[in-house]
Amino acid sequence: MDIPAMRANFATAAATGDEAPLYFYSHLFLSHPETRQLFPVSMAHQRDRLFAALGDVVARVDDLEALVPILQQLGRDHRKFGTVSAHYPAVGASLLATLEHFDDEWTPELAKDWTEAYTLVAEVMVEAAEQATEQPAWWEADVLAHERRTIDVAVLQVRPRKRYEYLPGQSVSLESDLRPRLWRYYSPANAPRPDGLLEIHVKARDGGPVSSALVRRVGVGDVLRLGPPVGHLALEADSDRDLLLVAGGMGLAPLKALIHQVAGTGPARRVDLFVGFRTEDQIYDRADLQRLEQEHPWLTVTFAVSEDKVSALEHGDVGDVVLRRGPWTSRQVFVAGPAVMVEDTVSRLVQDGVPRQRISSEVFAPSRPGPTVEGELTE
Repeated sequence: MDIPAMRANFATAAATGDEAPLYFYSHLFLSHPETRQLFPVSMAHQRDRLFAALGDVVARVDDLEALVPILQQLGRDHRKFGTVSAHYPAVGASLLATLEHFDDEWTPELAKDWTEAYTLVAEVMVEAAEQATEQPAWWEADVLAHERRTIDVAVLQVRPRKRYEYLPGQSVSLESDLRPRLWRYYSPANAPRPDGLLEIHVKARDGGPVSSALVRRVGVGDVLRLGPPVGHLALEADSDRDLLLVAGGMGLAPLKALIHQVAGTGPARRVDLFVGFRTEDQIYDRADLQRLEQEHPWLTVTFAVSEDKVSALEHGDVGDVVLRRGPWTSRQVFVAGPAVMVEDTVSRLVQDGVPRQRISSEVFAPSRPGPTVEGELTE
């Protein structure tokens, strides 16, 4: 396959903005009307999502060792949409039609390369989905508690009706009857518990239909659906290295789960958690974090505010505060939060001597559909 030519071709289509996704879905729904039921009634929050995902695949198409596990995870996850193997050829045909439509330099060779690449992608995803048929496509979960912590943040306690296995640091997709067929990813803020309870942190985003519903309309007694767990933030099983955890905003959730994991299963280690917000009144989980710090002498929690001149807390971007408290060269590091904060913090830590291979990060990006190749989360 001519990978550079494929990437250039995809970039040409992607550069048209909404036009390429609109053409793709129009072609798909007209040629295969049965696929329309897989998507939300309103496509306003869907149009660019498939192309964003395809862009992530294209970026790794020449690195099968990294790409195949991602495709397998997607194949298992897509069962919750009702996707079956017969849908994949339809999507592939519409993809090729779209890429050809927006490229005046389309060639038979390019068509052949795209066909081979998509066939490989589809085969991996279908095989993974078929191997997962013994587990549910989704799990129903009851909302047992719903607490508004700030005007736009809520903490939910939900319990799946059937056994739901996940790892601390992973993410789960949620769907509500209030927003049918719109799935969004959130990280449980706790390690798995004997009672099966999951703590979910949600911030209502401007234009975010799912997050707004979860914060403002979902209540105790409602039922959510959970997709299979996904994600890559995880403690190394054979390491007892001390930890540095750096969270911006809602990136706190997966890092809090790692703290619960250390508290429950060890091994013993020092853990320093830094949590950054713009203002002190946005720190929605302060009481529980301080409780954890009091219960565990190995844990230190530091709050940072970047735009609150009257606060007595540490001032500055959370990355600045972390560097002031360093050095951290011996630590295993986890960073989660908005893209700018994650990129800045990781860059500063690397420049300060922390080996890049000992830093794991996850970007929480409200415009994305879920975890991507680089580990981004939505809403």
